[in-house]
Amino acid sequence: MKALVPARGTVEFAEVPQPEPRPDEALVKVDAFSVNRGETFLLEDPPPGWRPGKDVAGLVVQAAADGTGPAVGQRVVAHPPGAGWAEYAAVRTDALAVLPERLDAPTAAALPLAGLTALRLLRRAGAVTGRRLLLTGASGGVGHYLTELAVAAGARLTAVTANAERGERLRELGAEVVHAVADAPGPYDLVLESTGGAELPLALGRLAPRGRLIWFGQASREPVRLDFFALLHGPVSATVEHFSYADVDHPDGPDLQTLVRLTAEGRLHPELGLVDDWRRTADAVAALRGRRVRGNTVLTLD
Repeated sequence: MKALVPARGTVEFAEVPQPEPRPDEALVKVDAFSVNRGETFLLEDPPPGWRPGKDVAGLVVQAAADGTGPAVGQRVVAHPPGAGWAEYAAVRTDALAVLPERLDAPTAAALPLAGLTALRLLRRAGAVTGRRLLLTGASGGVGHYLTELAVAAGARLTAVTANAERGERLRELGAEVVHAVADAPGPYDLVLESTGGAELPLALGRLAPRGRLIWFGQASREPVRLDFFALLHGPVSATVEHFSYADVDHPDGPDLQTLVRLTAEGRLHPELGLVDDWRRTADAVAALRGRRVRGNTVLTLD
């Protein structure tokens, strides 16, 4: 079968064996997949044997031998650990969710990593009704989902994005929008921080005393430097937490099904910034790296 494999910092097509599912895996014919920024970073120095592809949607063509999961012919969204940028993917049945007819494959493919991150971040945050939240790096898919879910839960959310067009969309979702952390008024009960570098200390300084910062990304790819004494003049006794969306004690399937339900009910609206044929995946990777895409990047197969 055809698959996209790492090559010189990007991807190229190669012929690879079709996966042979384990007893607890279904074989999915891939109709669409999403490209995540973290995958573009890994392409620069890929681990041996690694192939990209964590967000896919498609059709089950071989059900799991152990009897679990969807039947042949059911449409699904899936979150495999990798190798999803291909004609077929073998996925554990507990990392699948069945799609309703009204949810198309490109929309579904935009849900897994970004949606799971947003959903689990809000669970980590706890009750947000009436609380003031600051979200940095709000231009991407995670920022979109976080804004929509947090505002729906009653949070007073300020989103940071340098992109004016993206800012208008976030306002439509109910956020206050600023174009730099330095412009955020504060103080905030909670900061959701995804840029790292020089932005994290600025965001930390916008916290109320004994406030909380959850650090879930480092899009700037710059290390963070903190000054203990600077915190004594503002967010005294603040808490900084590291967050990984994969740090859960349950499989991805139930959370994927929650995201599918919210989307099908019109309560979550994936925003597809770029949808293109998978033959142009290398171009899409370059566009995402160059920050020319606001929202999710999705590629479709014939």
